[in-house]
Amino acid sequence: MIQSTIEIIPPERRLSIAAIVFPGMDQIDLTGPYSVLSRIPNCSIQLVWKNKEPLRDHLGFSLLPDTTFDEAGQIDLLLIPGGPGQEELMDDERVLEFIRQRAEAAQCVFSVCTGALICGAAGLLTGRAATTHWTSLHLLKYFGAKTSTKRVAIDGTFVSAAGLTAGIDGALTVAALLRGDEVAQKIQLAIQYTPEPPFNCGSPETAPPKILAAVQEKTSSLTAKREETAKRIAAKMGVKVD
Repeated sequence: MIQSTIEIIPPERRLSIAAIVFPGMDQIDLTGPYSVLSRIPNCSIQLVWKNKEPLRDHLGFSLLPDTTFDEAGQIDLLLIPGGPGQEELMDDERVLEFIRQRAEAAQCVFSVCTGALICGAAGLLTGRAATTHWTSLHLLKYFGAKTSTKRVAIDGTFVSAAGLTAGIDGALTVAALLRGDEVAQKIQLAIQYTPEPPFNCGSPETAPPKILAAVQEKTSSLTAKREETAKRIAAKMGVKVD
């Protein structure tokens, strides 16, 4: 069983969190975890991008970075969300180098949804267990990762959450790893996180075939594009896939 190597940070030490934001991301990959992480006692959160200009997620939600890659201070926890805009970042060396450099010193790197693919392009997934949105699970192998179907996967200092809303589960997990179970439990209660979805179709295993087919068709072009990108990056990284 893979274990976490993340050490609990004492409550008296300030926890510095940074989340990368980018055009075309999916805001819930950020705002879901943010609702958890911002409640960790004695912490600060930076929203980081190349500049401080307003940007929009892929559905038009407006976001405002508050610091730049060059200005970002110490980072204990680096959050990397996903969304359709992730494709542009896969070849963006400025973004990838920032992730590499900060991941080395961070206590934890936390990806949500297809943010895992960005981590893969940065070379962080080699030999590590990771998860992502179910439509992209088959792409993790191109980055040398060990594919996990868990909602939250932990490997060393790397934590990954599956699609979108799994980011809340991942954030509670990260909060527990960094500050202890009691802190995470208090946050869970404070946000009344006790999901009772109206339908049992939140995964491809439980969704009715008709619903599954419809969602697969709607996302097929983006999934195909992501696969092309993953294969190209795998070749560049020298990752051999059977």
